[in-house]
Formats: sequence, C-alpha cells, structure tokens
Amino acid sequence: MGLIARFADRLGYAPKNLTALSGLAPGGDSWNAFTGGYAGGPVLSEREALTVSAIYACVNLIAGAISGLPLNQYIRTSDAPQRVENSLDDVFNLEMTPRWGAPSGWEFITQNLLLPGDGFARILRGPGGIVTGLEPLAYLRVVPYLIPDASRLIYTVMPDPNAMPPHGGMQVIDQDDMLHFPGFGFDGRRGLSPLRYALRVAGSVAKATQEYSADFFRNQARPDFYYKTDQDLQGEALDRFRSDIEAVHGSNGGRQHIPGILTNGLDIKSVQLPFEDIQMLATRQFQVEEIARIYGVPPFMIGHNEKTTSWGSGVEAMGIGFVKYALRQHLTKIEAEIARKIYRNRSRFVEFDTHMLERADMKTRFEAFRVGIGRAGETGFMTPNEVRAMLRMPPIDGGAALAVPPISPAQPKGLIDA
Repeated sequence: MGLIARFADRLGYAPKNLTALSGLAPGGDSWNAFTGGYAGGPVLSEREALTVSAIYACVNLIAGAISGLPLNQYIRTSDAPQRVENSLDDVFNLEMTPRWGAPSGWEFITQNLLLPGDGFARILRGPGGIVTGLEPLAYLRVVPYLIPDASRLIYTVMPDPNAMPPHGGMQVIDQDDMLHFPGFGFDGRRGLSPLRYALRVAGSVAKATQEYSADFFRNQARPDFYYKTDQDLQGEALDRFRSDIEAVHGSNGGRQHIPGILTNGLDIKSVQLPFEDIQMLATRQFQVEEIARIYGVPPFMIGHNEKTTSWGSGVEAMGIGFVKYALRQHLTKIEAEIARKIYRNRSRFVEFDTHMLERADMKTRFEAFRVGIGRAGETGFMTPNEVRAMLRMPPIDGGAALAVPPISPAQPKGLIDA
C-alpha cells in the first residue's frame, strides 16, 4: 500500500475510493470541468472564456489591480496597529518562489478565483514551520475533500503536467498548509464556478455573438445578393458562370471588390440586411454590460462608454467605488485566509494598501495633506514627515512634531512631539 493509500486508509477511506479523492470519478471536479457536469449546453473552458473580450477585460482588470497592491503586515498594539517588516514581505510582494514572482502569483490565483471559482496556493514551510514561500496551484490540480467527521479539509494535489519527468505522485495536503480563496457560494468545500453558473449563458452567448461578428465582417459585412435573369441557365453555362463569379469575388488574392462583367441579360438583386444582423451590435453591447454586472465591474472601466456612470465624476470617486464594490470582497478573503493560516493568532494581520487606487487628484490630495498637518488654528493629526513619506520624500529636521493650536490667545501656537 502506497503512502497516499495508507494516509487515506488512516482517514477512513478505502483504496478503491482514491479515484474520488482525485476528482476523476463522475461528479468530481475534474470530471465536471471536462464534461460540463450539467445538462443544457456546454460550459466554456477557461481559455474559451478568455477569448471573449468582456470576460478577459474584467478578469484582467480585477486580477491586475490585486496583483499591483502592496500587501503589508501589521501587529496590533494598545494604541494603533503598527506595520512590521520581515521576510514574508518579500513572499507577499516580490517573490513567492523562485518560479513565481509575487505579482504574477496573485494574478494567477485571482484568475482561478474569477473563472473556475477557487484560488489555491500551497504554503511552503522550512525548519520550525517557518513560511518560506507560496506556490500558486491551478484549479484543476487541487481537489478539496472533507475528512470523515466533516470538521476539516484535506487537499489532493495532482502532479504538475508541465514538470519534467519524473512528475511524482498525488500529494495530500492538510488545510493548514493550503491557502484556499473560494468564490461566491462557498459550501465548505468549493465556491461556485462562474464558468458553470453566471457565465454559462452570458459567456456562451457573448462568444457566439463575437464569432458571428467575425464571420460577418470576414464576408466584407455585405448582405447577400443574387444574380437575376430571364434566361434559363443550366448545365455547362451555369457551371461556367459560377466559376467566373468565384474567380472574381473569391476570398483569395484580395479580389473581393473587383467588379464583375454581366452578360446574357443578367442583373443584380440585392437583399436587405436582415433584422438579426442589424441587432447584432446591440446584442454585443448588452453582453458586455451583463458580463460586467457578473463581476461587479462598471462597464466604463472595461471600455464600454455607451451610458453615463452613476459613480460620480473624477478618478477618486471611480477608484473608491471600484475598491468598495469590485475588489473588497476578494481582498477581504485573501487577508483573512493569510491571517488564519500563516499567523494563526489575532495579534498579527495583513492588509492590502488600496490608497493608490483611491488617491485623489493632486490638488485635492494636497488639500487633504494640509488639513492633516493642521491649518491655521487647527490641530494636526499628521506630522510633516508622515506626509513627506507618503510623497516618497526624505524627512526634514523638526518634521516629526504635531501642530497644535494655542491654549489661549496669550499663548502662541506651538509644537508638541508626536
């Protein structure tokens, strides 16, 4: 009995049920991914979904935003959380493993979260359980499974098909060593797959409409037409006429628009553009809005500017709205999962720095700094050096003091140490 079989037997699984652990049995995750798992039409694969421009734009926008946000560590104190720095900063922001840069890793994890429905990253530990890195894992390689009393999860991880031989065998990982970021509808094991639910119809229609548009314009976006004659063309005359038309208007050689010469009393009868073709553009626009709605992304942020936005005007209002309504649910899951799996206590936590996305224009920002330092007669809550640090400027002498208003008219305004 192999190691995996012994481990499964210890957990109460017979070796014959190992197929279920791998997800290859009917109804399993890999089975559903390949077969669709549901009746009523095919399910878009991940690659097929990304050929739809609206899906690609939404996934790229959210994953790109998350991968570009600094992930900072903090320790709780009696006064206020204080930022701490250690080797995990490099894991979170620079390099997860020698193979995975941190921005690419977060982007890959988020892509799996937004399409198949769950993002995974294995926690790599060194001596003493010290976290040395994170290994992003593809959705199809990981199958979560409940232990017999349903109190915890274990994860079976398939070998990496891209690795050079030997690939190794299936691994079983405890939940304490796996970061699991589920999508909406998490049932204690998996999140709901957008590809199999929300995007099942919307994505398929968008893909079909997109392909129809490509075929339509590949045919020079011209309605059908017929050649009309009172003569009865048959046999060799009909075949010769058809070959002449194909030679002139064929798709090869750039001859599509060369005019033909009509003989034997032939005339052209044009057919008006069908109503379905006229509605094609409106259908594509509606699909963009529907896909943006699924991901919580304002259509204008993926280049759909047909309608005005109700998010207010200015970069600040749009950035704040995007963080609150599109990113926050994903950021919170990542922060909470890291805190409970890596720190395992409430004294430390991580938090994404979203200030860059929410940053106002320069004039508004400097006005806010002025209020923070303290305008004339007002108490400041930021020091000049704190403001300079946010602007990536070096500190100045005397810049570590808070401005306070005078206690009485007789007492001049002074400075107190922060």
